[in-house]
Amino acid sequence: MREIVRTIGQRFVIGFEGLRPSIEVKQLLREYGVGGIILFARNVDEPGQLVDLVRELQFIARETGHETPLLIGVDQEGGRVARLHGPWTRWPAARALGRTGSEGLAREMGSALARELRSCGIRCDFAPVMDVDSNPNNPVIGDRSFGDDPELVGRIGSAMIRGLQNEEVAACAKHFPGHGDTDKDSHLDLPCLTHARERLDAVELRPFRDAIAAEVAMIMTAHIVVSALDDGVPATLSRRVIDDLLRIEMGYDGVIVSDDLEMKAVGASWSAERAAILAAQAGCDLLLICHTPDAQAAAVEGLIHAVEKGDLRRDSLEESARRIRALKRRYCAHDVDPDPRAARRAAGLSEHHALARRIAENGAHA
Repeated sequence: MREIVRTIGQRFVIGFEGLRPSIEVKQLLREYGVGGIILFARNVDEPGQLVDLVRELQFIARETGHETPLLIGVDQEGGRVARLHGPWTRWPAARALGRTGSEGLAREMGSALARELRSCGIRCDFAPVMDVDSNPNNPVIGDRSFGDDPELVGRIGSAMIRGLQNEEVAACAKHFPGHGDTDKDSHLDLPCLTHARERLDAVELRPFRDAIAAEVAMIMTAHIVVSALDDGVPATLSRRVIDDLLRIEMGYDGVIVSDDLEMKAVGASWSAERAAILAAQAGCDLLLICHTPDAQAAAVEGLIHAVEKGDLRRDSLEESARRIRALKRRYCAHDVDPDPRAARRAAGLSEHHALARRIAENGAHA
């Protein structure tokens, strides 16, 4: 039974408050073997503190019998979605990079981002956004997208993915199957896309096909309803979208991670426990619960009971475990205890700041 608990625990990526590991996160790591941590600005002060936090989290995992290191990730896209601020490089928004049209600059930015993150022990960047900016009234995507051309988004996004992953930081293409043409924020409400399948293939899905061709390590789901694929069911909870489309039709065998299951698009209608079960049944490998310790514990317990009752197949459990192990072997197998001196140096590299200025200037004049 303990082995099943630990296998299920590895499927969860959790967040917490504060600059040090909370009592609750320590308990979740020890009792369930939770496999991943997502950090936010609330967890970050300066490079030395961040390194100490990462080292402490990895020590707790080792001390409590984790077979693999924690996957520690962050949303570091650039622009308005960046969890690491000064002295780290202030990167321009994706739109500026897209306007340059330069795959070379995209690779350089991905590589520089990865060096800064890796120096702090962060081995996963929940970026880039592969949504197409096709709705000017979209309240949540906008300049987080590389642009309104699916070919451009796929090309520039794939170059950034290669830059990140060549420097040993896992990239995560988001938000599948495409959040760009919505007029609601899924943090607050449940958006719906009513486009025909032909339009989805031509616009929304095209950048994700490019990301898959670039061997992106992870793809994050969107909490949106796509009526042509599964009417009334958010993509994160839909087997038709996650397993049938992304896994089988599009041939993706990397790690699929849910967006935060506490967001209102899902959380308003499903408890974290029920959402975790439905997302796992749909085909999500990793389940993101970013804020509430009680919701995190209930979701892990819910998944354990679902396996015990036969509501979640053992073979699917093993398939997800295989993908998660492969991800960790590739990106988390070494250098899990970062050096604070190296982190401080990487955060202040003049060439990174110069690159950010060059992207911003070229994007402004494109």
